[in-house]
Amino acid sequence: MDTEQQTERDRSSRPEPEAAEDRSRFALVARVTDWLPGGWFTLTLFACLAFLLVLNTFVAQPFQIPSGSMEQGLRIGDRVLVNKLAYRFGAGPRRGDVVVFDGSGYFGDADYIKRVVGVGGDHVVCCDKKGRIEVNGRPVDETAFLYPGDTPSTVPFNVDVPDGTLFLLGDHRGDSSDSRDHLGSPGGGMVPVTRVIGRADWIVWPYAHWTHLTRPAAYARVPSAGASHG
Repeated sequence: MDTEQQTERDRSSRPEPEAAEDRSRFALVARVTDWLPGGWFTLTLFACLAFLLVLNTFVAQPFQIPSGSMEQGLRIGDRVLVNKLAYRFGAGPRRGDVVVFDGSGYFGDADYIKRVVGVGGDHVVCCDKKGRIEVNGRPVDETAFLYPGDTPSTVPFNVDVPDGTLFLLGDHRGDSSDSRDHLGSPGGGMVPVTRVIGRADWIVWPYAHWTHLTRPAAYARVPSAGASHG
């Protein structure tokens, strides 16, 4: 009996492996904080910066509106939150989405924000007898978001959007350099989907202008390419 009791005492006196591992990790963190100027404050700051870097790279990114090309919905100086995961898992940009993209080699060496009017396979025409843009034979009523006083386009066009590309226009058609301005350029004004950084989902600044950016119903009613004549 004494031997069994001694064995139990020996076992209970040994540190649990997980507890020893936790102490080892804590000791490592403590050594790091001792080495860093500012200690815990500096370590916490570095951790927050690393988190923000990962967030900005893979999840969401703020974007400041640089021009009036998307007025009146997006004003100069507004900051939108770009959802970088929106098109990462098989989904592609949809007609009506507001997207931020890298225009290098297509629009110019900068990031731009425009509305998707046509996706791969679409036939986009401006304008019909009532002055509206048609996509796959369906007229699109853009009055809900088009800049007041603007027409859908003063530049006529009749384009087929190649697979894997987008036809993009600003909401302020009278003050937007977009796919219409590059119809005669290499690529015909189309921007590859691979150049899209993400979808603008929220206006986050200024606070008074905070709002969720939704896809207009007018674009949701456009038939898919190939179904317009079926």
